[in-house]
Amino acid sequence: MARQSSIDLLPEPIRDALHALLRDPAVNQLEATKRVNDLLEQEQSDLRVSKSAVNRYSQRMDQIGEKMRQSRQIAEMWIGKLGNQPQGQVGKLLNEFTRTMAFETALSMSEGDEPVPPKLLKELSLSIKHLEEAASVNEKREREIRRQMAEEAAQAVDTAAKSQGLTADSVALIKQQILGIA
Repeated sequence: MARQSSIDLLPEPIRDALHALLRDPAVNQLEATKRVNDLLEQEQSDLRVSKSAVNRYSQRMDQIGEKMRQSRQIAEMWIGKLGNQPQGQVGKLLNEFTRTMAFETALSMSEGDEPVPPKLLKELSLSIKHLEEAASVNEKREREIRRQMAEEAAQAVDTAAKSQGLTADSVALIKQQILGIA
């Protein structure tokens, strides 16, 4: 198993300070490394970070940030296209994004040399289960909304048709067509 990064071992307040330093364009990685090590020394910690550890961490954060920006842009584009659509469409899109990420995670983990930790496999399985349950609930809700709208339309036709003098049989036939009853 790979050794844990010195950055991952940092106390949270010092890691937060590193994040702020890496976001500051006026601070280079060498300076960030020095300041973090100064903070560690003030805390009387034996831990120190190297310039290469800070560089690797910065690159990893940049990659994650870029993926998040791309995901946000894609989501904004699709939500913009689906803005006039029922909320269920956006939910379906987000469900599909999450399902794709779970698949990609499982795929990349299976390609590694290390066995997949059982806890992570369990969490991935539970995530997929929850996604499927959410999709099922959304689908049932959509069907119920369509059924309710059809009933309301049929009732409106019933009222309008009777006021116009249509026979009960004609009204029943129109309602059957609206409701999809054979």
